[in-house]
Amino acid sequence: MKVGTKFGIAAFALAACTTVLWFYFVRQVNLPEDRTGFVVAFLVAVSLGIFAFIKGTSWLGGIPPAVAVLMGLFFTFTIAVSSQSVEQDKVIAVGDVIPNFSALDDKGQIFDSEGLQGHLVLIKFFRAHW
Repeated sequence: MKVGTKFGIAAFALAACTTVLWFYFVRQVNLPEDRTGFVVAFLVAVSLGIFAFIKGTSWLGGIPPAVAVLMGLFFTFTIAVSSQSVEQDKVIAVGDVIPNFSALDDKGQIFDSEGLQGHLVLIKFFRAHW
């Protein structure tokens, strides 16, 4: 096995493990505020993938580093452009009156918040990260 192929497999393994960890946090709706570790891991995977091509791989050995480079660049870009800042003046605290809004429910019907007046309600909003 060529040296580049070994680096390519390492790059793919790092990119794959970091991706699995990222989606674990997404499913938990628990994305960390500081995402530097993810960005660094993906950039290391990209660097290892590029280094694998410099060192030389077989055509079959070039697949893992190519995938690692693509995954690393894609996730680095999406993490970098997807900040989740909250404007403090628009935060709704527990017990506050919610502003009127409408949205689609799980059956595709329009839901209007005005129909909730006079009822004790818990509303949870989930924002996925993609």
